[in-house]
Amino acid sequence: MQVTITVESVNGPAGPDDLRRWLVGQPGLRGRVHRQVDGPAPGTMGAAGDVVLAVLEPGGVAAAFAGAVVAWVRTRRGTQTVTVTRPDGTRFTLSTTQVKGLDARQAAELAERLAATVEGGGRAEVPPPSAPSAP
Repeated sequence: MQVTITVESVNGPAGPDDLRRWLVGQPGLRGRVHRQVDGPAPGTMGAAGDVVLAVLEPGGVAAAFAGAVVAWVRTRRGTQTVTVTRPDGTRFTLSTTQVKGLDARQAAELAERLAATVEGGGRAEVPPPSAPSAP
C-alpha cells in the first residue's frame, strides 16, 4: 500500500524533504520512500505541493514507518504538522505541539495507533497529549 505524507511547517526549518531523508535513513524503509512534487491542477494558479510517498506492507514495515514518523515529529523545532493519508482517504495527523510532552510510553502508543491506521484498523484522530501517568 502506498501512503502519502505531507508536512506543514509554520515556524521551523523542517519540511517534506527533511522527513524523507529521515525515513530513508531507517533500515526497514530504504527503497520504500520517495519524494513527489505535484503542481497545481491544469488551468489553475497555486503553489506546487511537495509530498513524500511511502510503500508499506502490514506488520514490521508499517510499525517501523510509524515509529520513525513519531520520532521525527518529536525531534523538530518550531511547529510542524505531518499528515499521513491512506489510499482510501483516511488521514492521521500529528503535530509537534501534540507530541512534545509525551513520554516514551505515550510516544510508543501513538506510533502503534499510526501503524494500525496505516494498516487499516486504527483510529485516525490523535487526541491532545494527556499528563503523564504514574507507572
